Amino acid sequence: MATIKKLPSPITILMMVIIVAAIATWLIPAGKYHTLSYQDGATTFTYSSPDGDRSLPLTQETLDAMEIKIALEKFKDGSIRKPVSIPGTYERIEANREGPVEILTAPIKGIYDTIDIILFILVTGGFISVFYATGAMEEGLRSLSARMHGREAWLIVILGFLFSFGGASFGMAEEALAFYPIMVPLFLAAGYDLLVPVAVLFGGTQLGTLSSFSNPFSTIIASNAAGITWTDGIYGRLAMFVFSTGLFIWYVVKYAQKVKLNPEASYVFQCDGVVKSPFATLHAEPEAQSKAGGKTGLLLLIFLSTFLILIAGVVVFNWWLPEMSALFLASSILVAIITRMGEKNFIGLFIKGAEELLSVAFIIGTARGVTIMLNEGNISDSILFYAANMVDQLPPSIFIVIMLFVYMVFTLFIASTSGMAVVTMPIMGSLAVIAGVPGREIVNSYLFGMGIMGMVTPTGLLLPSLALVNVSPKAWWKFIRPLLLMLLVLCIAFLVISVNMN
Repeated sequence: MATIKKLPSPITILMMVIIVAAIATWLIPAGKYHTLSYQDGATTFTYSSPDGDRSLPLTQETLDAMEIKIALEKFKDGSIRKPVSIPGTYERIEANREGPVEILTAPIKGIYDTIDIILFILVTGGFISVFYATGAMEEGLRSLSARMHGREAWLIVILGFLFSFGGASFGMAEEALAFYPIMVPLFLAAGYDLLVPVAVLFGGTQLGTLSSFSNPFSTIIASNAAGITWTDGIYGRLAMFVFSTGLFIWYVVKYAQKVKLNPEASYVFQCDGVVKSPFATLHAEPEAQSKAGGKTGLLLLIFLSTFLILIAGVVVFNWWLPEMSALFLASSILVAIITRMGEKNFIGLFIKGAEELLSVAFIIGTARGVTIMLNEGNISDSILFYAANMVDQLPPSIFIVIMLFVYMVFTLFIASTSGMAVVTMPIMGSLAVIAGVPGREIVNSYLFGMGIMGMVTPTGLLLPSLALVNVSPKAWWKFIRPLLLMLLVLCIAFLVISVNMN
C-alpha cells in the first residue's frame, strides 16, 4: 500500500483559517451595518451604529421605517434574539487589523463563546463512560446487531431518514454528537467503516439544514427576517426534503455495501490506513444472541429514554444546551444508583469520559474563533456588502443561482444558521424585491447554500464529528464530494424552476 499522506490535525487547520481571517482584516476595508436589537423585558429597541447606541420606540412603525420586514411580536417572543442588520446603512469605519496577539486569543475567546456547547459535549462524554461501564450497551448492541443480520442496510435507511428529519424539522445539530457512541459500534458490527456513522449522524442532520421546512433556527428566523411567513414555500421544501434525503440515503447505502463486500474499498482505509474505533467494539457472531437480564433491560430503557426526553425537551419545551446537559448528568447519577456504583468509581468514570472528548471541545471553540476574528476585524459586514452589490442588477434566474453560491461562501465564515439569517436576510430580502425574486427563494438559496457548504466547512460541526471517530477530513472529502455535486445540481434546478414559475 502506498504511503498515506495525512492532513494536519483539525485544530491546526482551524488555526490556519484564523490566520487567513487575520490577513483578510488587512486587505478588506472595514465597515459596519447599523443594527437594531431587543433585550428581553426592555421597553425600547437599541439602535447601534459606529457613533454609539440609542433607544428607539418599541413599535412596528420603527421596524417599517427602517425597511425591516419583521413583525414586532417576533422580537418580543424571543424568535429574534440577535442584532438585525438594517438595509442601506452600511458605512466604512476605521480598520481594526488583527495581529499575532489577536490570532492567539481568537480560539480562547471562541471557547468562552461556545462554553455551553463544550459543557454539553463533556457531560455527554461522562454519561457515556458511566453507561459503558455497566456492560449494558455492549449487550444491547450485540443483540441488535444479531437481529439485523442480513438487513443492515435498513439501519442506514431508517436512521438516515430520522436524523435528516430531525435537522429539517427542529434544527437537530449539536444533539447528534451524543449519538456517536451508539452508532459507531453498531455500524462497525454491521461490517461498515467509520465514515458511515459520520454520514448518518453529521451528514443526516446537515442535510436537514438544506431542506429545512420548519426549523426554527433557520427557516423560521430567515423567513421572519426576509419579511415573509415561514410557511411560504413549505411544499417545495417538503419536496426537496424527500428528494434530497432519498438521494443521500441511496448514496450512503451504496458506499456502505461496497465497503462491506470489500473492506479495502473504504476511504478511511485508503486515506488513513487502519483506524481503531474510539468506542466499544462488538465481537459477536450473528447466532450468538444473548438475553438481557432485568437490570440490563432497565438500563437500556433509561438510556433510550434519555435521548427521547432530549428530543421532546428541544421540540416541545424549547430546551437548549443547559437543560440538555442537566439531563445527561441526571441520567448518569440514576445509572450509578441503579448499579450501586461507588461514589469514587462514578466520579472517576465520569471525568474520564469527559477527558476523552476534550479535544472535540477545543475544536468547537477554535472554530468559533474564526467568526470572532472576522467580527472583531470589522470585515464581516464588508464581505456581505460587497457580495450584495455584485448581484443586485442581475436577471432573476442568474441572481438566485449566484445567491446560492454567495451563501456557500458565507458559510465558510458563519456556520450558525440563525446568525447567518439575522445578519444577511434583511439585506438580501431587500435585494430580492429589486431583482423580482420571491422572498421564499432567497430563503431557499440560504438554506441550500448553508446545507451544501456545511458538509465541508471547518467552522461548523464537521471537524468535531470526524475527531470523535478518528477519521481525517481527507477521507470525508473523498466520500462526500460526488454527493455534493449531485446536491448542487438538484438545488440549482430547484431554484431556477421555482423562480421562473413565479
